[in-house]
Amino acid sequence: MTAILTNLFDGVAYGMLLFVLACGLAVTLGLMNFVNLAHGAFAMAGGYVCAVLVNRMGWPFFAALPLAFVASAVIGAALERTLYQHLYARSHLDQVLFSIGLVFMSVAAVDYVMGSSRIFIKLPDVLQGQFDIFGVGVGRYRLMIIAICGLLTVGLQLVLSRTRFGSRLRAAVDDPRAASGLGINVPQVFAFTFAFGCGLAGLGGALSAEILGLDPYFPLKFMIYFLIVVTVGGSSSITGPFLASLLLGIGDVAGKYYVPKLGPFVIYTIMIVILIWRPNGLFGRTATR
Repeated sequence: MTAILTNLFDGVAYGMLLFVLACGLAVTLGLMNFVNLAHGAFAMAGGYVCAVLVNRMGWPFFAALPLAFVASAVIGAALERTLYQHLYARSHLDQVLFSIGLVFMSVAAVDYVMGSSRIFIKLPDVLQGQFDIFGVGVGRYRLMIIAICGLLTVGLQLVLSRTRFGSRLRAAVDDPRAASGLGINVPQVFAFTFAFGCGLAGLGGALSAEILGLDPYFPLKFMIYFLIVVTVGGSSSITGPFLASLLLGIGDVAGKYYVPKLGPFVIYTIMIVILIWRPNGLFGRTATR
């Protein structure tokens, strides 16, 4: 029983981490209808920014996390204004080819600058080790991830559903011409949304570096996980990817623990079953734009 609860806790932590890594893609794909397969490259950028600040420059870990978010958001904003905005009206195939090209360019650039070795971020002593709760081993770092990701999930849902910006974003996606006629600056809304999604990816990359490791091939190795989260959850809301992340995180940890030789098979089986049951995902709908 103790092993089951420990695996459940680790699975929830892993699922929350997957959500923060993938929710930016859920925003750009679901709300903006843009297929950005280079999403993992922004996560990698945030991870390396945090690693350099903590490992080489001696910054406190909690001070480096916001810089990882800001750095990825700034990179995302710059690329959105110079490159991405020209592809909003293009076909999904064009968007896929373009973003995959960016992935391979980022892999080559990071490999040249940072080297190909896998690195981890030095954690403060307060986040190392674990403690027992009723006999269940609870890792301090994983508990922090659950807390941070939980707060981000609630905050993001409130912003998209309860604020004026969320209303403007939905209006800009559903009918850009009508939104412009109502005085909404559609390009500005898209640019901010894209940058914020990239910032979340960078924060997820920084948080995941200690668990997943960080190397130049990070975007390629975890691209399929991001796509599974958005596909299984449905790209029209945040609730779907959140539940899909938890389901896949728990399934992945349980599969690797109980059937290690078939670990990845568990995730793909879950994905296939859900998509047969609900082809548009758990909370999916057909995009209107």
